[in-house]
Amino acid sequence: MQCPYCREMDSRVVDSRLGAGGTVTWRRRECDACKRRFTTYERVEHQLPVVVKKDGHREPFDREKLLRGMRVACNKRPVSADALEEQAAELERELAESGEKEIPSLVIGERVMDRLKKLDEVAYVRFASVYRSFRDIDEFMLEMSKLVRSRSDS
Repeated sequence: MQCPYCREMDSRVVDSRLGAGGTVTWRRRECDACKRRFTTYERVEHQLPVVVKKDGHREPFDREKLLRGMRVACNKRPVSADALEEQAAELERELAESGEKEIPSLVIGERVMDRLKKLDEVAYVRFASVYRSFRDIDEFMLEMSKLVRSRSDS
């Protein structure tokens, strides 16, 4: 592993621990040349499907983009960063295990909305308003009435 300080290629592992529920290995390393310590993280790289956007172009799945959208929707809401990370990791795992080569962005967006609805209804409405591109207040109110009905049904 290359040292981030002196760029030397030789380092040794000083400590290792499992993190993020056993899905990440945290390693504390020491450079053999400059003796400075640094941390690395290892995670299994899943074979994720390519995302097919609404306009037809394709791009690789981007976990950070997914998390960014969820964070914006949850801004100033009582949703922890850990809860968002957990939901993103779960969705990423589902996509990897699906075996699909391509997946429409619409499917991902719907799954994100389902997760946000369970975490925080305000975050769900925020995400849905951007994701579904409501054309007017009537579409927005229709979505709100569906949410209120689903709350009263459960």
